[in-house]
Amino acid sequence: MTTLITFLIAFVAFEHFCFLVLEMFLWTTPKGIKTFGLKSKEFAKETKVLAANQGLYNGFLSAGLIWSLLTKNLHVSLFFLSCVIIAGIYGAYSTKKVRLFYIQSIPAIFTLLIILFN
Repeated sequence: MTTLITFLIAFVAFEHFCFLVLEMFLWTTPKGIKTFGLKSKEFAKETKVLAANQGLYNGFLSAGLIWSLLTKNLHVSLFFLSCVIIAGIYGAYSTKKVRLFYIQSIPAIFTLLIILFN
């Protein structure tokens, strides 16, 4: 695993760890409300449990990518990067927020392509 590939996988893992923190712990704070463009603090409170569940899934994606780094297993990396890409595509489609695709899927797509063509 090259240094570039390790860095890119670590970046995607870090990104998803940040999503975990935002969704599980900061959802109802001004930072969480602004980051996700939520309608109101009340809406944030009503959807807090759903956001925490979503954050947990992002944590699993992050953990899988970290595991792939620790084991230096590119097959595991490819699997979890594919999961990130699919989650980003579905999230952007279902929320009608294209920004989600750029933030979540593009780094994973770029990383996956670097791995495949390296």
